[in-house]
Amino acid sequence: MSISPHRRAAPSPNWFADLEFTWDAIIVRKTGRRVRASDLTPLEIAKFTSYLMVVLAQGLRARLRAPPGPRVWFTPDRPRPWYVIWSAATLAGVRFAPDAANADAIFYFEDTTTGACPTAPGRVILNGGCTDISKSKVARAFEKVAGYPLALDPRTHVGPSVEKSELNGAHDGRIVNCPTPPKLGQCYQAFIDSANGTNAFDYRTTIIGRTPRCVLVKTKPATQRFSIHNTHVRFAALAEMFSTDEINLLTRFAEEMQLDWAAIDVLRDRASGRIYVVDVNKTDTGPAVDLSWADRERLKAAISTGFLEMLRAPVARGVTEDTSIRRTA
Repeated sequence: MSISPHRRAAPSPNWFADLEFTWDAIIVRKTGRRVRASDLTPLEIAKFTSYLMVVLAQGLRARLRAPPGPRVWFTPDRPRPWYVIWSAATLAGVRFAPDAANADAIFYFEDTTTGACPTAPGRVILNGGCTDISKSKVARAFEKVAGYPLALDPRTHVGPSVEKSELNGAHDGRIVNCPTPPKLGQCYQAFIDSANGTNAFDYRTTIIGRTPRCVLVKTKPATQRFSIHNTHVRFAALAEMFSTDEINLLTRFAEEMQLDWAAIDVLRDRASGRIYVVDVNKTDTGPAVDLSWADRERLKAAISTGFLEMLRAPVARGVTEDTSIRRTA
């Protein structure tokens, strides 16, 4: 998967209008991200298609059985089925509003590393404060709340480090030996060895309402730790993977980054036992196709319930606890 220069998205109700199809890849028009045939296996495509069909059926059932859900205006872009928040909204019976005037809540949704949140005077905009998810920004925020660093200077550090693009979704991480001259557009982080010798583990943690909710434990060979393909993925409760202090740390990080909705990638260092937040995905895709059907249902329940709770909270509606006064985002 590679990144090409930024492109404008064509606004359209058609899901596939966001994509450009070429003989060797699918290109996301908004970001220029190229998804090649080698990035997705036929089995992964089949699993996602079956998941999509089930979500559509469950979403229709939710709309027929319950009163109309909250209206949300996603701006400047509308989430498509490959984004987790689309699943959450569909399962929760949320309606997509055409503009701010007809919305119960406003959500800043833009699949870019950096951006500018549209203004809506007198209205709270969910994820409106999260306009930079570059790796350097994530590392600075993490060090501030954790008290120990993730980023390093490759010119002075001695030993292995991880070199990766500042851009979201590049999936180009690699281990380099330092000292080494820094490359333009790349950031350098401490090498967090999350492997047990054979397999590496990544704890993708869902953040809703600036609170960690659940974890997807991703397993892959240690030799392929930067690959987008997993050998196994399972759903886990927070307390199963993190201590109370660690959950508090992740909550402070979500507050620091102003994450009303996101998935963060957390690694636990084998030697020190410490956890590190190495990536933030505010427009996370999925869910992971390798989840079992039972775990998919647990995840769908967690994200749809959490999404509704966030929308119904006073802060999301732009009001105080005991008044109906709008607050400025």
